[in-house]
Formats: sequence, structure tokens, C-alpha cells
Amino acid sequence: MLRHYDALGLVRPTGRTVGGYREYSTEDLRRIFHVESLRSLGLSLKQIGRALEDPAFTPSALVSDLIRWTEDRLAREQELLGRLRAIDASAPTGWQDVLRIVELMRDLNSTNAARRQQAALARSEGVSASAELLAGAVLAESDPHVAGALRWALARTGGEGVAALHAGAHSEDVDIRRRAVLTIAEMPEAPGASAVLADALGDQDTTVRRHAALALGRHGVAATVPILVDMVVEGCNDLEAAEVLGTLSQDPGWADRITTALVHELAAPTADSATRIRLIQALVELAGTAAREVLRQLAHDDDRAVALVASALAGVLQEHSLEDRTDEGS
Repeated sequence: MLRHYDALGLVRPTGRTVGGYREYSTEDLRRIFHVESLRSLGLSLKQIGRALEDPAFTPSALVSDLIRWTEDRLAREQELLGRLRAIDASAPTGWQDVLRIVELMRDLNSTNAARRQQAALARSEGVSASAELLAGAVLAESDPHVAGALRWALARTGGEGVAALHAGAHSEDVDIRRRAVLTIAEMPEAPGASAVLADALGDQDTTVRRHAALALGRHGVAATVPILVDMVVEGCNDLEAAEVLGTLSQDPGWADRITTALVHELAAPTADSATRIRLIQALVELAGTAAREVLRQLAHDDDRAVALVASALAGVLQEHSLEDRTDEGS
């Protein structure tokens, strides 16, 4: 290296010994340390020569370039590390498996949505994609059809899929949190899913909370009731929310509480006709007699549209009740 520095004119020895060896002075050694220090920052030898010899060669612009180049290199290295980890997690048994996984990764990163969707379904064709690989893809996917295929594939990885999505469910990026929780919501029985979804009920983002509430509510988690009632009020997936409230009302301890919550919203000053009709439709889903009594009262509501809907639905429930009694009697 010292011979190379000498040939480039970076560091020339002050003299030579009788035997022809280079002899470096204290000043020469200081220059060598300067060269090595600048090399440690990523400067080329040509740039180092300018830095040491040209007073007009200021560090500001070059250091900014070095920062950018280093960030780009780190991003490439991180991407490579991710690919290697995905290959390792897929447990290939031979190099042909490695090549298939690399092809799968390339397809999942394609700019063509149809190609990404096909890649997401590749597991059914004998290509084993790791949960980490699928999770990374679904958290970055914006196309709803491709995302649906990725969620389908991840749901078949069970607990591994939840573990791979755990970090995404706590990401600072709200879009990533939404995708992670929606994906976990489609595998609520997988190990670890309930805990992640329970945390998501307290998320600051409304969409994240609603994804979690629908999934947990279907499995009898009563803490989801306020969020589900709010979904009915706001008209966001209100039919799904009403069905889940109906499921929760099968528990006698919660039927009256859910009815009370819906009645409270019916009486809210801000509730317009459309909102009140959605709440009535939710009441129809509930078990128990309290909800039916509310419907009968609403059949005489001052709002004509509300009264008509309540009357019609109360009549339907009455007919079903009579049919059920007849079946029991026979």
C-alpha cells in the first residue's frame, strides 16, 4: 500500500536508507494517517489527493455526496439481506429451490399487478414462500386484488404469518398498520393473532380499530361493541358490524347492553334518518325481546321513513317468531 501511495504521489518518503528502504519522517507518518482517515470515510485516493493538496477543494459538497452514496449502498445491502433471509426462511433443499424463490421474489416486486397476484398464489403450484416474504409483500401492496391474494397465502402459514406481521401492526406508517391488521384479522385463530388484534383496538387510526373489532367481535370479544356501534352510526361496513353485534348478543349478558347502546345512538340529536335506519337494521340482528320492543316503539316514530322501516322489520320478526313457534309445536 505504501508503494502504491508513493507511485500516486500521495505519500512520498522523505528519504531512503542505505539498503534502499523507504524512510518516513514524522511529517510523512502524519500524512499517512491523514490518508487512512479520509479513506475510512469512503473517499477515493484521487479525492484524498485533492483534499490534501487543493485548498479550494472544500469538504461540504463531497461529504454530502458521500452520505448519499452510503445511504444508497446501505439500502442495497439491506435489500440483499432481506432476500437472503427470505431464502433462508423458505428452507430450500437445493439450488433449484433457491432459484425458484428468487424468481418468486422478482415476481412479487413486479410492476405488473397481475404478475404479482399470480406470484402470491404460487404456493398452490409447489413454490414454498416463507411467511416473511409474503408479509413483506402484503405490507407494501396497494392493489386490493393482489393484497387479497397475499392475505390468502399468508393465512395458510398460521402462526408464522402473525409473527411476520407483528412489526407491521406497530409501524409508524398508518397504511402499513392497516394492511398488517387487516391481514391478521383474516387469521384470527392463529397463535398470537388475538393479542395483536386486541392491541389494535386501541390504535389511534379508526380504520385499524375497525378491522380489529370485526375480527374479534366475531369471536365473542365484547370490548369491540363501542367500535361496532360506531361503525353502524358512521355507515362504514355497517352491515358487517350489525351482524357481529348480533353474534355478540347471543350472550344474554350483552344483549341488553348492545340494545341500550343502539337506542342511545337512535336518540342522539345528530342522528339523521339514514343513521337511524341503519341502527334499526342493526337492532333486527339482536337476540332477545328488548330489541323487538324498541322496534315496535319506533314504528310510531315522528320520522315517517324511520317509522315505516321499523314497522316493516318488526312485522318480519313477528312472522319469523310465529313460524318458529309453529315448528316447535309440530
